[in-house]
Amino acid sequence: MSVIDEEHVRGGVFKDINPEDEDAQPTEIESLCMNCYETGKTRLLLTKIPFFREIIISSFTCSQCHWTNTEIQSAGRIQEHGVSYTLKLKSKEDMNREVVKTDSATTKILELDFEIPAFTQKGSLSTIEGLLDRAVAGLEQDQPIRRATDPDVANKLDQFIQRLKKLKDVEEEFTLIIDDPSGNSFIENPFAPQKDQALSVSHYKRTPEQNAALGIQDYEPEQDDKPANDLETMRNEVLVFNTNCPECNSPASTNMKLVQIPHFKEVIIMATNCDSCGHRTNEVKSGGATEELGTRITLHLTDPADMSRDLLKSETCSVLIPELEFELGMAALGGKFTTLEGLLKDIKELIVTKNPFTCGDSATTDTAEKLEVFGKKIDKIIAGQMDVHIILDDPAGNSYLQNIYAPDPDPEMNLEKYTRTFEQNEDLGLNDMKTEGYGKTEN
Repeated sequence: MSVIDEEHVRGGVFKDINPEDEDAQPTEIESLCMNCYETGKTRLLLTKIPFFREIIISSFTCSQCHWTNTEIQSAGRIQEHGVSYTLKLKSKEDMNREVVKTDSATTKILELDFEIPAFTQKGSLSTIEGLLDRAVAGLEQDQPIRRATDPDVANKLDQFIQRLKKLKDVEEEFTLIIDDPSGNSFIENPFAPQKDQALSVSHYKRTPEQNAALGIQDYEPEQDDKPANDLETMRNEVLVFNTNCPECNSPASTNMKLVQIPHFKEVIIMATNCDSCGHRTNEVKSGGATEELGTRITLHLTDPADMSRDLLKSETCSVLIPELEFELGMAALGGKFTTLEGLLKDIKELIVTKNPFTCGDSATTDTAEKLEVFGKKIDKIIAGQMDVHIILDDPAGNSYLQNIYAPDPDPEMNLEKYTRTFEQNEDLGLNDMKTEGYGKTEN
């Protein structure tokens, strides 16, 4: 994009920038224009988008040749899992959805068999329409040369560009996929906090090839490493290992403990405390295998005391509140071991407090009012003033809600076991998993 004077970097360009500051102004620095090699100006703004941590928005302008360029870069860490967004576009309003696309994201349009590979474009903060315009501009860039050297290829490409431009009118439904192994891309849900029927989000574990492309090396233990502690040792002590804070990236420590939940199973609780910024987080992992059947737990809230029920929500568990037409997809809050009240407060914080479309330039009166009403309804549920049902739907069968009548049945709670669909098994990676005879070779 441009070359920034190294002295500016050493002098602390970001020293006074705070991503939480709504009134923050861009930092302006002189930088070299890569088009005419004169001095231009780069504006940098550090801002925070929920779900993606901090990003740096940069804009370069050259007053000599009038060349401009904008891009975004992730200012945070690579997420634990990759993310894939699949959007069915049905109307022109869908063209206005905001999109965060990082360098490592791959963009696909299935109906045109069109793909923009990862690392071929700089990161951008735009709309669906802007994404299509950028793709068209990239294809048209070398067309004059192609018309002179290879007219047949140029004519075919012109026809394809027209098909790509026609998509902006949304005369026919088409599918857009953004797949980002770094987990830092995003497509807006304009119906938040309700579920968007046209948008599906899935998280996945990166392959070794994707880790290599992102510059992440898999740890390979040496042969003389000491063997891991046995299971009995893990049950009796808290293990501590070094890590980095997910907020400020400073060195921190993570505590890990294997815990037996009564009338359920063993889970692994992990807690991280950062002495530098004070950030604290906890996460729960299942200590056992994926169950043969999925689990759906439905609780009818009849008393404020229900808020104190212990709750284990695994990463694969969805949370539904039918009376509010609300659904929280799997992996949105990660794994948690908390109470029902704690889960509802986390949902309110995620949807209302940390939502990027309730503040700044992205805020609209209608969206802000809907989210404010949703937050008040959550408060009423916590206070026991609304008659609602809480549903925990976990295809892996690793979630749990305390039965206060145990070992007798709970009259207000229904526990249902069900057979997973092919799509649910695919999301869990079970369709391609071979557990028997995997050591045998085929003749």
